[in-house]
Amino acid sequence: MTEVGLLGPVQVRQLAAELGVRPTKRLGQNFVHDPNTVRRIVETAGLRPDDVVLEVGPGLGSLTLGLLPAAAAVLAVEIDGVLAGRLPRTVAERAPGLADRLVVKHADALRITAGELDPVPTALVANLPYNVAVPVVLHLLAELPNLRTALVMVQAEVADRMAAGPGSRVYGVPSVKAAWFADVRRVATVPRSVFWPVPNVDSALVLLTRREPPSGADRAAVFRLVDAAFAQRRKTLRAALATWAGSSSRAQEVLRSAGVDPATRGEQLSVADFARIADHALVGGRLRGRGGARLRCDVTNVSTHLSFLWLAFGPAGQVYWP
Repeated sequence: MTEVGLLGPVQVRQLAAELGVRPTKRLGQNFVHDPNTVRRIVETAGLRPDDVVLEVGPGLGSLTLGLLPAAAAVLAVEIDGVLAGRLPRTVAERAPGLADRLVVKHADALRITAGELDPVPTALVANLPYNVAVPVVLHLLAELPNLRTALVMVQAEVADRMAAGPGSRVYGVPSVKAAWFADVRRVATVPRSVFWPVPNVDSALVLLTRREPPSGADRAAVFRLVDAAFAQRRKTLRAALATWAGSSSRAQEVLRSAGVDPATRGEQLSVADFARIADHALVGGRLRGRGGARLRCDVTNVSTHLSFLWLAFGPAGQVYWP
């Protein structure tokens, strides 16, 4: 096996000094400087030899060096140009036999598209900046259908929210949207002492295993419904979904048709429940256009054909359902 020189506290500070890098809160930069933590992350990720790993925010390369022996390739996406430029040389110096497995992309992970990533990633392993962790995970899961698994290190509080189930005090929008794509589990706690600079909070590892979303549901429609349900999370769904549905009575009608008690709150529903509600809003036949005007959709001769009298189209040609 090719020998790899992982970065310790001294090497991390030396690299930062060489590059004139001062970790910033704006970019959420907290560099891992503990080799044992890196080994633990790689082991927990459960990578296959043929995996192409997407690493977001490789920073100085601590985790990158640990990932290279465990995968066929590592595709590192780094928003900081100075760090992106230094990473290939760090790998060449500390893991020369594996340097050909590294591909570095200087880009913003929140904006990157599947077409920009070559080879195609099959796993995500990353120490994510605290301030964008959830948006990055959701964007990549949506953009990269070949991602079969993800192991991300995030703020402990964020990990709890991502992995929470219905009825939990911290269950909310991140929980439901992550569950759309994957089974989500918090698998380990990471102490703040393994980072430089030391953050004010502990971190945790969250493992996401891709699974099929609820059948027949449109993701965009379900996510709009989830946003509406949790925008006023203390209200019953009848009240919280009044604007989304067009009125509280219409919300009640849709909820009952989906087999959901209108007095329920959003925090009590699973992602499958939300998908079922969105489907019944569509089947119910009353649509709400993006501009706010309500339109009626008539269905005739169901046995032979469907006749839609009006459809509400968005600026990109999308149909908007309530």
